[in-house]
Amino acid sequence: MRMKVEFKTDKLPIAYNTLFMSVIKEAIKKSSEEYYNSLYYYEDKNNKKTKNFTFSVYVKGYDIENENFIVKDRVILNISTPDLELGLNLYNGLINYPKFTYKDYELKRIRVDLGKEMNIDSEEAIFNALSPICIKSKNGKFLNIEDSEYIKEFNYISNEVLKNYRGYGLKKELNFENIKLNKVVVKEGLREFRNVTGKSYQYVNGYKGKFKLNGDIEDLNDLYKLGIGFKRAQGFGYIDFIE
Repeated sequence: MRMKVEFKTDKLPIAYNTLFMSVIKEAIKKSSEEYYNSLYYYEDKNNKKTKNFTFSVYVKGYDIENENFIVKDRVILNISTPDLELGLNLYNGLINYPKFTYKDYELKRIRVDLGKEMNIDSEEAIFNALSPICIKSKNGKFLNIEDSEYIKEFNYISNEVLKNYRGYGLKKELNFENIKLNKVVVKEGLREFRNVTGKSYQYVNGYKGKFKLNGDIEDLNDLYKLGIGFKRAQGFGYIDFIE
C-alpha cells in the first residue's frame, strides 16, 4: 500500500524526519488508539520492534532560513507499507484530520492519494531511492558504498527486515549494483540519541538515487514495499521500482 500526502505549511525544520514520524504516529492514533498502542507499546514500555513502513519527504519550493525550510509551495509525504491494517489506519487518520501540529509547526493536509503498487516479475530490478538508504556495521558505524562490509551488511539488514515482517528472511542472497547513487548526510534530532549522548543532533550517512538488485522475486517485491536498510520508519530507505 502506497500513499502520497500533500501538506501546506509556512515552514519545516531542516531536521524534519522527527516531525513526520510524529504526524504518522498521530494519524494512526487518531484512527485507532488500540492499534496505535499495540504498535508502539509493549507492557507499558516503548515497543522497539521494527515497524513495517517507510517514508520519504519532498519539499517543493523553499528558501532556507536558520534551521528551517521556508516553504513556498507544498510538502509531499510518500509512505509505503505491505501491512494492510497499518496502511488503512494511517490512511483513515490522515484523511479524517485536516491539521497536524508539532512544536510550533503546523501542517494543513491538502489531499491523500493512494498510489499504484508495481509488481516485480523478474529476479533483476532497478530502483530509485527517494529517501537515503542507511547501512550500518555491526558496531553501529554508518557505512559508505566503498566499504568492504557494505554488501554483507546490506544483505544482513534486508534479511532482518523481511524476517520481522513475514517470519522468514531472504530466500536468496542479494546482489547489489550502484547505478547512480549520491551520498547525502541527514541531520536528525531524536530524543533517544540526545538522552544517550547529550548531543542535539546526529548526522546520518545515506545514499539516494538509482541502484540494481538481483535476487528472489518475492524478496524484491517485499523489500520494495518495506523499504531498504536501517531507520526505515524514521524516513530512510523509501524506494520506487523503475524497471
